Amino acid sequence: MIAGLRLAVTLLTVVPLGTDRVDRGTARSAMLLAPSAGLITGGAAALVLLAGDPLGLSGPLAAALAVAATAAVTRALHLDGLADLADGLGSGRPADEALAIMKRSDIGPFGVVTLLLTLLVQVTALASAPQPAVAVLIASVSGRLALPWACRTGVPSARPGGLGALVAGTVPVRAALIVTAVVLAAAAAAGAAAGGLGGALHGAAAVIAGPAAALLLLRHAVRRLGGVTGDVFGALVEIATTAALIALTALR
Repeated sequence: MIAGLRLAVTLLTVVPLGTDRVDRGTARSAMLLAPSAGLITGGAAALVLLAGDPLGLSGPLAAALAVAATAAVTRALHLDGLADLADGLGSGRPADEALAIMKRSDIGPFGVVTLLLTLLVQVTALASAPQPAVAVLIASVSGRLALPWACRTGVPSARPGGLGALVAGTVPVRAALIVTAVVLAAAAAAGAAAGGLGGALHGAAAVIAGPAAALLLLRHAVRRLGGVTGDVFGALVEIATTAALIALTALR
C-alpha cells in the first residue's frame, strides 16, 4: 500500500515520491488510493482560496487562481488528457486513427473548445460555491475517484503498452465500491462540518455526480477507442471534478 500511495502521488501530482515497484499489484493499490492525491491538488487550491479574503481578491479571481493552482500541481496533465481525448473522439475517425490523433503533441479545435468550456465551468462553479475551500477539496478527491472505476476489472486497455496497459483491469469492483463508500462518508462529514445537513448532502451528491459523469464518458471512450489510455484517465478526472463542483453549487 505504501508503494501504491507513492506511485499514485507521483503519477497524479508534481510531488516526486517515486517507487521502486511498478507492477500490476502496485498499480492496483495506486488506483485505489488515487482519491488521496486529490487532497494535494485540492489542498493547494484551498490555500489559494483562503488567502483570497485577506488579500482582497474577488470571488471569481480567487476561483480562477485556485483552478490554476490545481493545474500547476498536476503539471496540467489531466487537462492535456482531456484535450487529447476531445480531439480523438471529435475527429470521428476509426479507433486506430483516433488514438494516433491523441498521441500528437499539438491541440486541435475540439480540444481547445473543450478545455475552455471545462475551465470556465470549473471557475464559475467554484466562485459560487458556499464554502469554496471545502468544495474544491471534495471535488478534487471526487474527481480522482473516477480512476478506480476506470481501472476496474473488465475495462480493457486501448494500447498494448503505456499507463493504460499497466493499470487497466486491476481494480476489483468490490474494492472500488469500498473506496467509494469511504470517500462518500468523508465528503459528507466535511460538508456537514462546513454547512450542516445541507453541506453533507451536497458533499455526498458531489461524490456520486463526479464518478457518474466520468463513467458515462468512459463508456463512450471504450466503445470508440476499444479501451482506456492515459489520456482517457486524465479526461475522466477533469470531467468528474467538474461534475462534482456543479453538484456542490446546485440546489443551494
